[in-house]
Amino acid sequence: MNEFLKEFKDRGYFYQCTDEKALSKKLSEESIKGYIGFDCTAQSLHVGSLLQIMCLRLMQKHGHKPIVLLGGGTTRIGDPSGKDKTRKILEENEIEKNIKSIESILKKFLETEDEKVAPIFVNNYTWLKNLNYISFLRDIGKHFTINKMLSFDSVKLRLEREQSLSYMEFNYMILQAYDFLELNKKENCLLQIGGSDQWGNIVNGVELIKRYSSNEVYGLTTELITLASGAKMGKSESGAIWLDKKLYSVFDYWQFWRNVDDKDVLKFLKMFTDLNLSEIEIISNHDINEQKIILANKATSILHGANEATKAEEIAKNSFSENSSGENLPSTKVDISNIGNDVVNLVSIIDKNLSKSEIRRLIKSNGIKINNETISDDKFIISNELMKRNNFIKVSIGKKKHYKIVT
Repeated sequence: MNEFLKEFKDRGYFYQCTDEKALSKKLSEESIKGYIGFDCTAQSLHVGSLLQIMCLRLMQKHGHKPIVLLGGGTTRIGDPSGKDKTRKILEENEIEKNIKSIESILKKFLETEDEKVAPIFVNNYTWLKNLNYISFLRDIGKHFTINKMLSFDSVKLRLEREQSLSYMEFNYMILQAYDFLELNKKENCLLQIGGSDQWGNIVNGVELIKRYSSNEVYGLTTELITLASGAKMGKSESGAIWLDKKLYSVFDYWQFWRNVDDKDVLKFLKMFTDLNLSEIEIISNHDINEQKIILANKATSILHGANEATKAEEIAKNSFSENSSGENLPSTKVDISNIGNDVVNLVSIIDKNLSKSEIRRLIKSNGIKINNETISDDKFIISNELMKRNNFIKVSIGKKKHYKIVT
């Protein structure tokens, strides 16, 4: 088996391939170009996209050239895969801002200096915006049957649940197939990689290219990752785990990896770090907390750099001490200037990602501390006097989340 595909499997990425034997042969014969598409519905990707990014890194490691498709065109429609309802349609200037932001994040993960493997960034709006509807139906639409389109999960599941699916969304799979065709023509792209929920869209592209030009191309999908808890990768109780540090601090990102379920640690070391599999085998014999720290450091280093990862680890060590003042913790700014008598109820400011009822439940179960003191009263008041002692207060939510509130 080709070395790229072997590692792709050994790291737990592999789910399906349109023609594994032929792809393995092609990868062994030459360096190829393969693409992954990202819709630009937000200014940042979150860790739910991280497996696809690691696939791009793995391509580079084995001497292949990745193409990153930023869906400026398809974002204007919205992928129905895995969705219960139509996505919110964004303004054009917002999509353009998202594209620039996401590209800058992806460049942190990818080798950009070595021309042989440096990524090619493309925006599908450049070829989708000028499509002639009649010509498109005649040249491309004729290769698709409604019968087959209705059989794909992205469509079938919505219809089975009697949830509306707009004609606009129904066309998404044709446009994604057309993207593959354009990249095959323009860049000689031979491979598309995506999550397993993209299988139908990828197969459409492979078949369209074969019918249109008789070129042989391939599709490869990855597992959809869920946490041991059953939660979807990329989400947490407090919201998305963003890859942009302006939306999710380096410390919180480090903490996310440090706090993963014991059952997920070895799997995530394989999937989300560059450690050799032989090194991971040795690490598997270490204490579970040591394994988690290695995971947190390696995953954080890839995105934010080794210095930031080390700093986050040091902050964690210092902050989790019962006697720690919390001076080095990440801060959340709160404006209490407009609240009467210069006091504010703890429940109203403690964590914007938690509901007030959740905070009250935590207080009742002794799950919240202020300056290392357990708070048992959900009417606890934060006064200016308390804030002025250190110019901040340390907040601890359970054993794992610590930060400081400043004004």
